[in-house]
Amino acid sequence: MNKIDIKGYKSIKDLSLPLRPINILIGANGSGKSNFLSFFDFLRQVYNRNLQEFVALKGIDTFLHKGDKITTEISTHLYFPNTNGYSFTIKKGDSGFIFTEEGMWYSSGANPFARSNIPITSFGPESSLRFQSTSDYPRAGYIRKYIDQLAKYHFHDTGENSPFNKESNIENDKYYLYEKGSNLGAFLFNIQKENPIVYNLIIKTIQSIAPYLLDFFFRPESNGNLRLRWQSKYSSTVYGVNDLSDGTIRFIALTVLFMQPTLPETIIIDEPELGLHPTAIAKLAGLIKSAAAKKCQVIVATQSTDLISHFEPEEVITVDQINGESVFERLDSEKLKVWLEDYTIDDLWKRNIITTGQPNL
Repeated sequence: MNKIDIKGYKSIKDLSLPLRPINILIGANGSGKSNFLSFFDFLRQVYNRNLQEFVALKGIDTFLHKGDKITTEISTHLYFPNTNGYSFTIKKGDSGFIFTEEGMWYSSGANPFARSNIPITSFGPESSLRFQSTSDYPRAGYIRKYIDQLAKYHFHDTGENSPFNKESNIENDKYYLYEKGSNLGAFLFNIQKENPIVYNLIIKTIQSIAPYLLDFFFRPESNGNLRLRWQSKYSSTVYGVNDLSDGTIRFIALTVLFMQPTLPETIIIDEPELGLHPTAIAKLAGLIKSAAAKKCQVIVATQSTDLISHFEPEEVITVDQINGESVFERLDSEKLKVWLEDYTIDDLWKRNIITTGQPNL
């Protein structure tokens, strides 16, 4: 995605944000980082024609900037490579949101005979994007392919009943990694079978943080289900997920996410550094850079100054909430040039030389 415009959504009043291959959002609690990431969940609900149920369960006011007395509509425009784009505007009606504008875009400059916008507005409660014919509108297929792959990953839950401890099916759950990692076992098992070279690289990367881990232990039940299990270099015992530390299981999930054989168009993840040792955070930064080098766009929200120290200033976006509005600002290496001769980005942030994205003390 080259750029995203968002208006009227939660703490985001009016945002036009150009996006790079790597986008690291940093800011205080409540600044709006998570609201920005949650917009991609919102977009998936729109695309899946589940908007009315999604909004009804949470309350329509919670989505509108400062509530419906201030804001009555939410709009967005997504700018994709190859000149494609998608936009919609939804307005609060008597019983929920109504689509007052929805369009598929194509840059007329690239093809003067192509219409720059194909309106597909339904003036109804759900999106029309899924119903557009790719034979009539080839751009519909491209836009759907992109949104199909949008997922916000969230590996925070590592407790006894966490998603990582659930059974997954080696046939039904092998195609892509689920948002909370509940199919990690089946997904890894499939990588081992289909891409052993990638699987071995994943094992070596995990061993760089957890050197005691020998390998994962895969033995599906007769119904094709399995749980994620592993073996130690120092014992013949087969262990479960709960025998790993929280940080280790999160690092395993992150390694699989960023090293999977077929990367999605975009990886969106909230606070991936949670529970990680500084050495693991450095490894995570390397994984992010490696995925971006393979043309997978990465959008991360973090509170870790250790993590941002591994990236260029232009890859870091600070987020502040000012008078109830989230303000996003991408760092500029030219403005920080003198300081960066002696300090890293995290030093500048800790010393308050970078004044944006700071805790609200």
